[in-house]
Amino acid sequence: MKKTVIAAAIVMASACGSAIAAGDPAAGKVKFAICAGCHGPTGAGNEALKYPKLAGRDAAFVSEQLRAFKSGARDNATMKAMTAGLSETDMDNLAAYVATLN
Repeated sequence: MKKTVIAAAIVMASACGSAIAAGDPAAGKVKFAICAGCHGPTGAGNEALKYPKLAGRDAAFVSEQLRAFKSGARDNATMKAMTAGLSETDMDNLAAYVATLN
């Protein structure tokens, strides 16, 4: 029974990701300084160098992608290295900040 309740809680948490993992945009802005080197200070990306636009993305999507890069579920050596030192809180904060970019 206990395992069933825990499994149900994990499924619900996954479905509600952004509602549960609300980050701090101000803290994310500080961490974003390193991201700006490739993705631009406004998150506009760099098409010529194949760095995608981040502006306009919602926090849940960004958070999910950061975690996928860190875990290796998404294969990109640069992003794996960039996310290696990020904590769960850092990723939530970055996602919250990116969600403020237009």
